[in-house]
Amino acid sequence: MMRNRTGWRRDLVDVILALALVALGLVGTAPAGANQGVPVGPAGYPLVVVAALALTLRRRWPLLTLAIVTGAVLSYLLLGNPYGPILVSLLVAVHTVAAHLPTRDAMVGCGVALVALLIGIFVGRGAPGWPGLMPVAAWVVVPFAVGTVVRLGRETAARTRLEEVRRLADTERLRVAREVHDVVGHGLAAIHMQAQIALHLLDRKPEQAEIALTAISRTSKEALDELRVTLRVVRRNERTGQDGREERDEVAVERSGMPGLARLPYLRDRLAGAGLPVTVETVGEPRPLPVAIDLAAYRVVQEALTNVLRHAGPATATVRVDYQPDRLVVVVSDTGRGAASDAVTGHGLGLAGMRERVAALGGTFQAGARSQTGTNNQTGATSRTDAASQAGAASGGGFRVCATLPVEGAG
Repeated sequence: MMRNRTGWRRDLVDVILALALVALGLVGTAPAGANQGVPVGPAGYPLVVVAALALTLRRRWPLLTLAIVTGAVLSYLLLGNPYGPILVSLLVAVHTVAAHLPTRDAMVGCGVALVALLIGIFVGRGAPGWPGLMPVAAWVVVPFAVGTVVRLGRETAARTRLEEVRRLADTERLRVAREVHDVVGHGLAAIHMQAQIALHLLDRKPEQAEIALTAISRTSKEALDELRVTLRVVRRNERTGQDGREERDEVAVERSGMPGLARLPYLRDRLAGAGLPVTVETVGEPRPLPVAIDLAAYRVVQEALTNVLRHAGPATATVRVDYQPDRLVVVVSDTGRGAASDAVTGHGLGLAGMRERVAALGGTFQAGARSQTGTNNQTGATSRTDAASQAGAASGGGFRVCATLPVEGAG
Protein backbone atom coordinates (compact mmCIF):
# COMPACT_ATOMS: atom_id res chain seq x y z
CA MET A 1 0.00 0.00 0.00
CA MET A 2 2.81 2.40 0.89
CA ARG A 3 4.58 1.58 -2.36
CA ASN A 4 1.40 2.19 -4.37
CA ARG A 5 0.89 5.57 -2.70
CA THR A 6 4.49 6.51 -3.47
CA GLY A 7 4.03 5.51 -7.11
CA TRP A 8 0.88 7.60 -7.43
CA ARG A 9 2.63 10.62 -5.94
CA ARG A 10 5.48 10.30 -8.42
CA ASP A 11 3.08 9.95 -11.33
CA LEU A 12 1.20 13.03 -10.15
CA VAL A 13 4.44 15.02 -9.95
CA ASP A 14 5.32 13.97 -13.50
CA VAL A 15 1.90 14.99 -14.79
CA ILE A 16 2.16 18.39 -13.11
CA LEU A 17 5.68 18.85 -14.54
CA ALA A 18 4.49 17.94 -18.03
CA LEU A 19 1.54 20.34 -17.87
CA ALA A 20 3.81 23.09 -16.58
CA LEU A 21 6.18 22.58 -19.54
CA VAL A 22 3.24 22.56 -21.93
CA ALA A 23 2.16 25.94 -20.58
CA LEU A 24 5.74 27.23 -20.69
CA GLY A 25 6.13 26.10 -24.30
CA LEU A 26 2.85 27.59 -25.46
CA VAL A 27 3.57 30.91 -23.76
CA GLY A 28 7.33 31.18 -24.26
CA THR A 29 8.03 29.81 -27.72
CA ALA A 30 6.79 32.84 -29.64
CA PRO A 31 8.79 35.38 -27.53
CA ALA A 32 11.89 33.19 -27.93
CA GLY A 33 11.41 33.22 -31.69
CA ALA A 34 10.90 36.98 -31.69
CA ASN A 35 14.17 37.49 -29.81
CA GLN A 36 16.00 35.32 -32.32
CA GLY A 37 14.20 36.74 -35.36
CA VAL A 38 12.90 33.27 -36.26
CA PRO A 39 9.15 32.68 -36.68
CA VAL A 40 7.42 29.63 -35.20
CA GLY A 41 6.05 27.30 -37.87
CA PRO A 42 2.57 25.75 -37.74
CA ALA A 43 3.96 22.40 -36.51
CA GLY A 44 6.10 23.99 -33.79
CA TYR A 45 3.51 24.13 -31.05
CA PRO A 46 2.23 20.54 -31.49
CA LEU A 47 5.83 19.31 -31.22
CA VAL A 48 6.33 21.40 -28.05
CA VAL A 49 3.22 19.74 -26.55
CA VAL A 50 4.33 16.24 -27.57
CA ALA A 51 7.79 16.71 -26.03
CA ALA A 52 6.32 17.99 -22.76
CA LEU A 53 3.57 15.36 -22.42
CA ALA A 54 6.06 12.54 -23.08
CA LEU A 55 7.59 13.34 -19.68
CA THR A 56 4.62 11.73 -17.94
CA LEU A 57 6.28 8.40 -18.86
CA ARG A 58 9.78 9.33 -17.79
CA ARG A 59 10.02 7.22 -14.60
CA ARG A 60 8.38 4.13 -16.09
CA TRP A 61 10.16 4.14 -19.45
CA PRO A 62 13.11 6.57 -19.39
CA LEU A 63 14.61 5.54 -22.74
CA LEU A 64 11.26 5.61 -24.52
CA THR A 65 10.62 9.07 -23.08
CA LEU A 66 14.04 10.27 -24.27
CA ALA A 67 13.40 8.83 -27.74
CA ILE A 68 10.04 10.63 -28.03
CA VAL A 69 11.41 13.91 -26.74
CA THR A 70 14.50 13.68 -28.99
CA GLY A 71 12.34 12.95 -32.03
CA ALA A 72 10.06 15.91 -31.26
CA VAL A 73 12.99 18.28 -30.67
CA LEU A 74 14.79 17.06 -33.82
CA SER A 75 11.67 17.56 -35.92
CA TYR A 76 11.17 20.96 -34.32
CA LEU A 77 14.70 22.06 -35.26
CA LEU A 78 14.60 20.52 -38.77
CA LEU A 79 11.50 22.60 -39.49
CA GLY A 80 13.50 25.74 -38.73
CA ASN A 81 11.81 26.68 -35.47
CA PRO A 82 13.73 28.80 -32.93
CA TYR A 83 15.48 27.52 -29.86
CA GLY A 84 12.96 27.75 -27.04
CA PRO A 85 11.25 26.07 -24.08
CA ILE A 86 11.08 22.74 -25.88
CA LEU A 87 14.74 22.24 -24.93
CA VAL A 88 13.71 22.17 -21.23
CA SER A 89 11.78 18.97 -21.98
CA LEU A 90 14.97 17.55 -23.50
CA LEU A 91 16.93 18.56 -20.41
CA VAL A 92 14.47 16.75 -18.12
CA ALA A 93 14.45 13.62 -20.29
CA VAL A 94 18.24 13.38 -20.38
CA HIS A 95 18.50 13.96 -16.62
CA THR A 96 15.93 11.21 -15.99
CA VAL A 97 17.84 8.67 -18.08
CA ALA A 98 21.14 9.50 -16.37
CA ALA A 99 19.61 9.42 -12.89
CA HIS A 100 17.63 6.17 -13.23
CA LEU A 101 19.54 3.89 -15.60
CA PRO A 102 22.96 2.22 -15.37
CA THR A 103 25.82 4.32 -16.68
CA ARG A 104 26.33 2.29 -19.84
CA ASP A 105 22.66 2.36 -20.87
CA ALA A 106 22.42 6.06 -20.05
CA MET A 107 25.53 6.89 -22.09
CA VAL A 108 24.24 5.00 -25.12
CA GLY A 109 20.79 6.59 -24.96
CA CYS A 110 22.05 10.12 -24.40
CA GLY A 111 24.78 9.67 -27.03
CA VAL A 112 22.20 8.72 -29.64
CA ALA A 113 20.10 11.72 -28.63
CA LEU A 114 23.09 14.05 -28.96
CA VAL A 115 23.97 12.74 -32.44
CA ALA A 116 20.36 13.20 -33.56
CA LEU A 117 20.29 16.78 -32.29
CA LEU A 118 23.58 17.56 -34.03
CA ILE A 119 21.92 16.54 -37.27
CA GLY A 120 19.31 19.18 -36.57
CA ILE A 121 21.81 22.01 -36.18
CA PHE A 122 23.58 21.18 -39.43
CA VAL A 123 20.74 19.96 -41.69
CA GLY A 124 17.62 21.83 -40.60
CA ARG A 125 16.11 24.80 -42.34
CA GLY A 126 17.99 27.85 -41.15
CA ALA A 127 20.32 25.60 -39.12
CA PRO A 128 23.02 27.54 -37.23
CA GLY A 129 25.76 25.06 -38.07
CA TRP A 130 28.92 25.11 -35.99
CA PRO A 131 27.87 28.08 -33.80
CA GLY A 132 24.99 26.01 -32.52
CA LEU A 133 27.17 23.01 -31.64
CA MET A 134 28.09 24.02 -28.10
CA PRO A 135 24.64 25.21 -26.98
CA VAL A 136 22.90 22.06 -28.17
CA ALA A 137 25.61 19.80 -26.76
CA ALA A 138 25.33 21.58 -23.42
CA TRP A 139 21.60 20.76 -23.25
CA VAL A 140 22.58 17.06 -23.26
CA VAL A 141 25.96 16.94 -21.52
CA VAL A 142 25.09 19.07 -18.51
CA PRO A 143 21.86 17.28 -17.47
CA PHE A 144 23.59 13.94 -18.13
CA ALA A 145 26.41 14.86 -15.74
CA VAL A 146 24.01 16.13 -13.09
CA GLY A 147 21.81 13.04 -13.36
CA THR A 148 24.82 10.75 -13.08
CA VAL A 149 25.97 12.51 -9.91
CA VAL A 150 22.46 12.18 -8.46
CA ARG A 151 22.32 8.47 -9.27
CA LEU A 152 25.76 7.77 -7.80
CA GLY A 153 24.84 9.66 -4.64
CA ARG A 154 21.63 7.71 -4.33
CA GLU A 155 23.46 4.39 -4.82
CA THR A 156 26.05 5.37 -2.21
CA ALA A 157 23.31 6.26 0.27
CA ALA A 158 21.58 2.94 -0.44
CA ARG A 159 24.80 1.01 0.16
CA THR A 160 25.36 2.91 3.39
CA ARG A 161 21.86 2.08 4.59
CA LEU A 162 22.33 -1.57 3.66
CA GLU A 163 25.64 -1.75 5.52
CA GLU A 164 24.01 -0.14 8.55
CA VAL A 165 21.15 -2.65 8.44
CA ARG A 166 23.65 -5.50 8.23
CA ARG A 167 25.67 -4.06 11.10
CA LEU A 168 22.58 -3.75 13.26
CA ALA A 169 21.52 -7.28 12.32
CA ASP A 170 24.97 -8.63 13.25
CA THR A 171 24.86 -6.73 16.54
CA GLU A 172 21.42 -8.14 17.30
CA ARG A 173 22.55 -11.68 16.46
CA LEU A 174 25.54 -11.31 18.79
CA ARG A 175 23.27 -9.98 21.54
CA VAL A 176 20.84 -12.88 21.15
CA ALA A 177 23.75 -15.34 21.03
CA ARG A 178 25.10 -13.94 24.31
CA GLU A 179 21.70 -14.16 25.97
CA VAL A 180 21.11 -17.74 24.81
CA HIS A 181 24.66 -18.73 25.77
CA ASP A 182 24.27 -17.29 29.26
CA VAL A 183 20.84 -18.84 29.85
CA VAL A 184 21.48 -22.27 28.33
CA GLY A 185 25.11 -22.52 29.46
CA HIS A 186 24.30 -21.76 33.08
CA GLY A 187 21.26 -24.04 33.15
CA LEU A 188 23.09 -26.99 31.58
CA ALA A 189 26.09 -26.57 33.88
CA ALA A 190 23.86 -26.64 36.95
CA ILE A 191 21.87 -29.60 35.61
CA HIS A 192 25.06 -31.49 34.80
CA MET A 193 26.43 -31.02 38.31
CA GLN A 194 23.12 -31.98 39.92
CA ALA A 195 22.87 -35.07 37.70
CA GLN A 196 26.33 -36.19 38.82
CA ILE A 197 25.27 -35.77 42.42
CA ALA A 198 22.11 -37.79 41.78
CA LEU A 199 24.03 -40.60 40.09
CA HIS A 200 26.53 -40.69 42.96
CA LEU A 201 23.81 -40.94 45.61
CA LEU A 202 21.29 -43.08 43.74
CA ASP A 203 22.36 -46.45 45.21
CA ARG A 204 23.48 -45.40 48.70
CA LYS A 205 21.11 -42.53 49.54
CA PRO A 206 18.16 -42.58 47.16
CA GLU A 207 16.27 -39.97 49.19
CA GLN A 208 19.07 -37.44 48.60
CA ALA A 209 19.23 -38.45 44.94
CA GLU A 210 15.55 -37.61 44.74
CA ILE A 211 16.36 -34.12 46.07
CA ALA A 212 19.00 -33.70 43.34
CA LEU A 213 16.55 -34.88 40.66
CA THR A 214 13.98 -32.41 41.94
CA ALA A 215 16.60 -29.68 41.69
CA ILE A 216 17.29 -30.76 38.10
CA SER A 217 13.61 -30.47 37.28
CA ARG A 218 13.37 -27.04 38.88
CA THR A 219 16.57 -25.77 37.25
CA SER A 220 15.55 -26.97 33.79
CA LYS A 221 12.12 -25.35 34.14
CA GLU A 222 13.65 -22.05 35.27
CA ALA A 223 16.15 -22.11 32.41
CA LEU A 224 13.42 -22.84 29.87
CA ASP A 225 11.25 -20.06 31.29
CA GLU A 226 14.14 -17.60 31.11
CA LEU A 227 14.99 -18.67 27.57
CA ARG A 228 11.34 -18.27 26.57
CA VAL A 229 11.27 -14.74 27.99
CA THR A 230 14.49 -13.86 26.16
CA LEU A 231 13.16 -15.09 22.82
CA ARG A 232 9.81 -13.36 23.38
CA VAL A 233 11.56 -10.03 23.94
CA VAL A 234 13.65 -10.59 20.80
CA ARG A 235 10.53 -11.29 18.72
CA ARG A 236 8.79 -8.27 20.20
CA ASN A 237 11.80 -6.09 19.34
CA GLU A 238 11.49 -7.25 15.73
CA ARG A 239 7.78 -6.37 15.56
CA THR A 240 7.61 -3.18 17.57
CA GLY A 241 7.65 0.22 15.85
CA GLN A 242 8.98 3.54 16.95
CA ASP A 243 5.77 4.65 18.65
CA GLY A 244 6.43 5.98 22.15
CA ARG A 245 3.68 3.89 23.73
CA GLU A 246 5.11 0.72 22.20
CA GLU A 247 8.56 1.61 23.49
CA ARG A 248 7.16 2.08 27.00
CA ASP A 249 5.38 -1.27 26.69
CA GLU A 250 8.66 -2.84 25.59
CA VAL A 251 10.45 -1.46 28.64
CA ALA A 252 7.68 -2.84 30.85
CA VAL A 253 8.05 -6.27 29.26
CA GLU A 254 11.80 -6.24 29.79
CA ARG A 255 11.36 -5.08 33.38
CA SER A 256 8.88 -7.81 34.19
CA GLY A 257 10.48 -10.64 32.21
CA MET A 258 14.24 -10.19 32.00
CA PRO A 259 16.30 -11.18 35.04
CA GLY A 260 18.21 -8.69 37.17
CA LEU A 261 20.13 -8.42 40.41
CA ALA A 262 16.91 -9.03 42.34
CA ARG A 263 17.19 -12.67 41.23
CA LEU A 264 20.59 -13.21 42.85
CA PRO A 265 19.07 -15.07 45.83
CA TYR A 266 17.44 -17.55 43.43
CA LEU A 267 20.70 -17.94 41.55
CA ARG A 268 22.54 -18.52 44.84
CA ASP A 269 20.06 -21.21 45.90
CA ARG A 270 20.23 -22.92 42.51
CA LEU A 271 24.01 -23.15 42.64
CA ALA A 272 23.95 -24.29 46.23
CA GLY A 273 21.83 -27.22 45.07
CA ALA A 274 24.49 -27.96 42.45
CA GLY A 275 27.22 -28.06 45.11
CA LEU A 276 28.60 -24.51 44.92
CA PRO A 277 28.13 -22.44 48.09
CA VAL A 278 27.71 -18.77 47.15
CA THR A 279 27.77 -15.76 49.46
CA VAL A 280 26.07 -12.60 48.22
CA GLU A 281 27.16 -9.29 49.75
CA THR A 282 25.70 -5.85 49.05
CA VAL A 283 27.53 -2.58 49.66
CA GLY A 284 25.70 0.72 49.51
CA GLU A 285 21.99 1.35 49.18
CA PRO A 286 20.33 -0.79 46.47
CA ARG A 287 18.34 1.29 43.98
CA PRO A 288 16.47 0.75 40.73
CA LEU A 289 18.80 0.43 37.76
CA PRO A 290 18.29 0.84 34.00
CA VAL A 291 17.13 -2.43 32.45
CA ALA A 292 20.31 -2.89 30.40
CA ILE A 293 22.59 -2.28 33.40
CA ASP A 294 20.56 -4.56 35.67
CA LEU A 295 20.54 -7.36 33.09
CA ALA A 296 24.25 -7.00 32.29
CA ALA A 297 25.23 -7.12 35.97
CA TYR A 298 23.13 -10.23 36.51
CA ARG A 299 24.56 -11.95 33.41
CA VAL A 300 28.12 -11.22 34.53
CA VAL A 301 27.41 -12.79 37.92
CA GLN A 302 25.61 -15.73 36.32
CA GLU A 303 28.35 -16.47 33.80
CA ALA A 304 31.15 -16.01 36.34
CA LEU A 305 29.49 -18.44 38.76
CA THR A 306 28.83 -20.87 35.91
CA ASN A 307 32.57 -20.82 35.13
CA VAL A 308 33.30 -21.50 38.80
CA LEU A 309 30.91 -24.45 38.71
CA ARG A 310 32.55 -25.81 35.57
CA HIS A 311 36.25 -25.17 36.15
CA ALA A 312 37.07 -24.37 39.77
CA GLY A 313 36.53 -27.80 41.31
CA PRO A 314 35.52 -27.88 44.99
CA ALA A 315 35.21 -24.21 45.86
CA THR A 316 33.13 -21.47 47.39
CA ALA A 317 32.24 -18.21 45.70
CA THR A 318 31.51 -14.68 46.82
CA VAL A 319 29.43 -12.14 44.92
CA ARG A 320 29.85 -8.52 45.95
CA VAL A 321 27.54 -5.85 44.54
CA ASP A 322 28.68 -2.29 45.23
CA TYR A 323 26.17 0.51 44.58
CA GLN A 324 28.25 3.64 44.13
CA PRO A 325 26.84 7.10 43.27
CA ASP A 326 27.74 6.97 39.59
CA ARG A 327 28.53 3.33 38.96
CA LEU A 328 27.74 -0.25 39.85
CA VAL A 329 30.67 -2.54 40.62
CA VAL A 330 30.15 -6.29 40.59
CA VAL A 331 32.89 -8.62 41.83
CA VAL A 332 32.72 -12.41 41.71
CA SER A 333 35.58 -14.31 43.33
CA ASP A 334 36.09 -17.96 44.21
CA THR A 335 38.45 -20.16 46.18
CA GLY A 336 38.86 -22.81 43.48
CA ARG A 337 41.89 -23.99 41.60
CA GLY A 338 41.82 -21.07 39.14
CA ALA A 339 40.81 -20.87 35.51
CA ALA A 340 41.97 -22.60 32.38
CA SER A 341 44.51 -20.83 30.19
CA ASP A 342 41.89 -19.61 27.72
CA ALA A 343 39.94 -17.97 30.54
CA VAL A 344 43.04 -16.30 31.95
CA THR A 345 43.98 -14.83 28.58
CA GLY A 346 40.44 -13.71 27.95
CA HIS A 347 39.75 -15.98 24.95
CA GLY A 348 37.06 -18.11 26.55
CA LEU A 349 33.57 -17.64 25.11
CA GLY A 350 32.09 -16.78 28.50
CA LEU A 351 34.70 -14.15 29.37
CA ALA A 352 34.53 -12.67 25.86
CA GLY A 353 30.76 -12.38 26.14
CA MET A 354 31.01 -10.70 29.54
CA ARG A 355 33.65 -8.27 28.29
CA GLU A 356 31.61 -7.37 25.19
CA ARG A 357 28.44 -6.93 27.23
CA VAL A 358 30.11 -4.59 29.71
CA ALA A 359 32.01 -2.64 27.03
CA ALA A 360 28.77 -2.08 25.07
CA LEU A 361 27.41 -0.17 28.07
CA GLY A 362 30.55 1.94 28.50
CA GLY A 363 31.89 -0.07 31.42
CA THR A 364 35.16 -1.82 32.16
CA PHE A 365 35.85 -5.49 32.75
CA GLN A 366 38.70 -7.33 34.42
CA ALA A 367 39.25 -11.03 35.02
CA GLY A 368 42.17 -13.06 36.29
CA ALA A 369 43.70 -14.85 39.23
CA ARG A 370 42.78 -13.17 42.51
CA SER A 371 46.39 -12.62 43.45
CA GLN A 372 46.82 -10.58 40.23
CA THR A 373 43.57 -8.61 40.22
CA GLY A 374 42.78 -8.14 43.88
CA THR A 375 44.71 -4.88 44.23
CA ASN A 376 44.19 -3.54 40.71
CA ASN A 377 41.94 -0.49 40.66
CA GLN A 378 41.75 -0.06 36.88
CA THR A 379 38.11 -1.04 36.92
CA GLY A 380 37.26 1.94 39.10
CA ALA A 381 36.22 -0.13 42.12
CA THR A 382 36.96 1.30 45.54
CA SER A 383 39.00 -0.42 48.21
CA ARG A 384 35.86 -1.71 49.91
CA THR A 385 34.94 -3.52 46.66
CA ASP A 386 38.33 -5.16 46.42
CA ALA A 387 38.21 -6.34 50.01
CA ALA A 388 36.35 -9.54 49.21
CA SER A 389 38.92 -10.79 46.71
CA GLN A 390 41.86 -9.56 48.79
CA ALA A 391 40.64 -11.59 51.73
CA GLY A 392 40.76 -14.76 49.70
CA ALA A 393 43.88 -13.94 47.73
CA ALA A 394 46.07 -14.76 50.68
CA SER A 395 45.05 -18.38 50.34
CA GLY A 396 46.81 -18.43 46.98
CA GLY A 397 44.00 -19.67 44.74
CA GLY A 398 40.84 -18.74 42.97
CA PHE A 399 39.69 -16.50 40.19
CA ARG A 400 38.20 -13.03 40.22
CA VAL A 401 35.88 -11.21 37.82
CA CYS A 402 35.17 -7.50 38.23
CA ALA A 403 32.75 -5.45 36.11
CA THR A 404 32.19 -1.72 36.50
CA LEU A 405 29.04 -0.30 34.90
CA PRO A 406 28.22 3.43 34.72
CA VAL A 407 24.76 4.28 36.04
CA GLU A 408 24.53 8.02 35.55
CA GLY A 409 20.92 9.06 35.63
CA ALA A 410 19.76 5.86 37.28
CA GLY A 411 17.01 6.36 39.73
